Amino acid sequence: QVQLAESGGGLVQAGGSLRLSCAASGRTVNNYAMGWFRQAPGKEREFVGTWITGTTYYADSVKGRFTISRDNAKSTMYLQMNSLKPEDTAVYYCALPSRLLVVPLLRRADSYDYWGQGTQVTVSS
Repeated sequence: QVQLAESGGGLVQAGGSLRLSCAASGRTVNNYAMGWFRQAPGKEREFVGTWITGTTYYADSVKGRFTISRDNAKSTMYLQMNSLKPEDTAVYYCALPSRLLVVPLLRRADSYDYWGQGTQVTVSS
């Protein structure tokens, strides 16, 4: 059974940094994309970024501020968030697909089959 567990959320002032972690268990994830999404109150879940075979893709809203990395030996993905803004406040989720994805599908939440429970990130102004 595949499980994803996020950690590292919290409260930070605008301009600050946080690092989120997502630990996967139950399946080898090395060749699969792993994505980060977020959902703010009253809004739809939106794409943040994804890592696939060493290449990363980011939403325009976080490009240059957020960095995704992976430690395949630990089956763990990280999201380093710098220069945080109040509009980054959301519950952050990591996600894993059950199949290999092509690039056009990476940004779609419905491409991913497994989701973590989410971790709250709150950025105060």
